Amino acid sequence: MNKLRKIEHTLGYISVTLCAVLVLLFLAVILWDIVSKGSGVISWSFIADAPSEGMTAGGVFPALMGTLFVTLITIIFSFPIGVAAAIYLNEYAKMNFSTRLIRASIRNLAGVPSIVYGLFGVALFVQAMGMGRSIMASGLTLGILTLPWIITTAEESLKNIPKSFRDGSLALGATKWETIQHNVLPYAMPGILTGGILGISRAAGETAPILFTGVAFFLPDLPGSLFDQFMALPYHLYIMSTQHHAIELVRPIAYGTAFLLIVLVFGLNLGAIIIRYRLRKKFKM
Repeated sequence: MNKLRKIEHTLGYISVTLCAVLVLLFLAVILWDIVSKGSGVISWSFIADAPSEGMTAGGVFPALMGTLFVTLITIIFSFPIGVAAAIYLNEYAKMNFSTRLIRASIRNLAGVPSIVYGLFGVALFVQAMGMGRSIMASGLTLGILTLPWIITTAEESLKNIPKSFRDGSLALGATKWETIQHNVLPYAMPGILTGGILGISRAAGETAPILFTGVAFFLPDLPGSLFDQFMALPYHLYIMSTQHHAIELVRPIAYGTAFLLIVLVFGLNLGAIIIRYRLRKKFKM
C-alpha cells in the first residue's frame, strides 16, 4: 500500500510539473516573440509622438496617456470602495444568509466576462448618467470590473490577521474602528495593496469594457476633459493587429504597442511586489 501511494505521489508530482513547464514554455514563446519584435520599435519618438500618416507612422503618446488617465480613475474609484466593503464584510457584518449571499455574488461577479461590464457601463454611465463616451465612463466601468477582485483579496488579507490583535486592543479600551485602524489595517495592507494593484493592472489591459464606453480609433490630440473620448493602448493594439487597412505595414507598430503595454502591466505588478515586501518588512507579525 505504501509503495502504491508513493507511486501515485510521484506520478502526480510529475504531471503537475509537466503542466507548469508547458504553460511557462508557451508564455516564454509569446513573450520572446513580442519582446524580440517590439523592443526594436521602442524609441523616444515612438513614446512621445502622436500617430500620423493614417496611423502608419508616428507614435502612441495619446494612447499611452489615455490608458494612464483611465487607470487613474479606476484606482480612485475602485480601491477605497473595495477596501471599505471588505472591512465591513469581515469586521462588522454578521455571519448570516445575507452576508453569505453577498460574498457569493462578489465571487461570481469576478468571473463575469469583461464585455458584460462594458455593456453595463454603456447603460449606466454613458446613457443613464449622461456621461457619454468618455474617459470618466470608461474609468468607472473598469472600476466596477475591478471591485470584486479588490474586495475578495482585501477581505482575505483581513482574515489572515490573528484575532488576538483585535482582542488585545479592545481589552485596552480601544473602539472597534480604532482597533481596525491601528491593529488590523497596517498588517493587512501588504495583501490589500498587492491584490488591488494586480486587479488594476488587469483592468489596464482590458479592451472590451472601454470599447463601448469611450475609446476612439484615432485622436491625435490629448482629451480636453474627463468627458471627452480618448485613445488607449489595448484598443490601439487591437486596431493595428486586426482592423487597419495596411496590417503588414503597421505590424512593427503593433508589436511596439504590445511591448509597451506589457511593460506597463509588468511595472504595476513589480510595484505591487515592492510595496508588499517593504510593508511586510515594516509590519512584521
